[in-house]
Amino acid sequence: MTTETMKSPPADESLQAPLSREFLQRDDPFLLPSGLAALAAEAPVARSTLPGGDPCWMVTGYDEARAVLSDPRFSADRFRYHPRFKNLSKELGEQLRNDKARAGSFINMDPPEHTRYRKLLTGQFTVRRMRDLTTRIEEIVTERLDAMLAAGTSADLVPAFAVPVPALVICELLGVRYQDRAEFQQRAADLLQTNVPVKEAVANAEAQRAFMQRLVADKRANPTDDLISGLAHHPGADPALTDDELVGIANLLLFAGLDTTASMLGLGMFVLLQRPEQLAALRADPSRVGDAVEELLRFLTIVSTGLFRFAKEDLELNGEHIPAGATVVVSLLAANRDGRHWPQPDTLDVARERSSHLAFGHGVHQCLGQQLARIEMTVGYTELLRRLPDVRLAVAPGEVPLRNNMITYGVHALPVSWDAR
Repeated sequence: MTTETMKSPPADESLQAPLSREFLQRDDPFLLPSGLAALAAEAPVARSTLPGGDPCWMVTGYDEARAVLSDPRFSADRFRYHPRFKNLSKELGEQLRNDKARAGSFINMDPPEHTRYRKLLTGQFTVRRMRDLTTRIEEIVTERLDAMLAAGTSADLVPAFAVPVPALVICELLGVRYQDRAEFQQRAADLLQTNVPVKEAVANAEAQRAFMQRLVADKRANPTDDLISGLAHHPGADPALTDDELVGIANLLLFAGLDTTASMLGLGMFVLLQRPEQLAALRADPSRVGDAVEELLRFLTIVSTGLFRFAKEDLELNGEHIPAGATVVVSLLAANRDGRHWPQPDTLDVARERSSHLAFGHGVHQCLGQQLARIEMTVGYTELLRRLPDVRLAVAPGEVPLRNNMITYGVHALPVSWDAR
């Protein structure tokens, strides 16, 4: 979901995709959107236009993407630089720009402000916590598959498996009490809705924020071995994190850890089920699943909109003059299909030798929870194929609804079936 909007009367104000349809629409998950493919063929850095008419520069080359994402002359602060903030209604603009809304939103910050949060959070993703979470992931995946098998010989893999697995993992990470997890999952589902009126989106965000506020208050008073407790009582936090900062961080982790992983689990299975030779290779040798996860991350790159950066000064990028304040969009999807970096980049090959991809970003903003996401996908795919060795699509591929014009690409539903045990 994006909180950026078009100019329109408040009663009709609704959400708008951050890029034009030609750069987002993937009717075939195996191919780049038409506009993106054309721009990538033109040059690794090319001038384009945002939906509101403002100019931007699209980065589609792998090396150029890495350069932008590691260059301190580019800012991640969309609140300060994004041209579409000038098109917000006054009421919504004030809501999005106030200190409370921005607190803890470290993905929209630059060093040194960003560094403070990043350092505190990095310390929470310890080897021990990842080991403990791996055990819980295995249990959660087993529980979900047990429930699917007990219910019959068919299921929609999205609500039955792809969404609840990462949702429950986030509950474990944040320390959500068991009795509150159903509400947590419902609040999260409401928050991730798209194509809803802005007023409804804001109401959903406020309800989610209230839930997180209660969670933070609980962790302040009753700390346990979880990430929010660790941050709330961190002895090295100087100054100590405020409630608003903790709420903002918790919501960011929810966004980053739920929708993206759920989309990869659903879309990855959709792709594999249409590639029987690839699927057979993984069934024959489950040790390949880890490599397959990396290839699926590269090939699918579900963050369709890419990453927005803003030039803090006049500069040159691959021969293009980028004026101060200009918007640069790094297309992770196109960069991960750069033929200069990968042979046959438009081919999914689960046996492809591992190499560095950009699905988790690059530079100081590289995804903090990438290792956790890898574990969820590796365990999820492995157990799906082991427990459901004959799983197959229950509908024709063309009937599977795709999540187009959304920040995170994927499938809305994935009906599958298997033989009775």
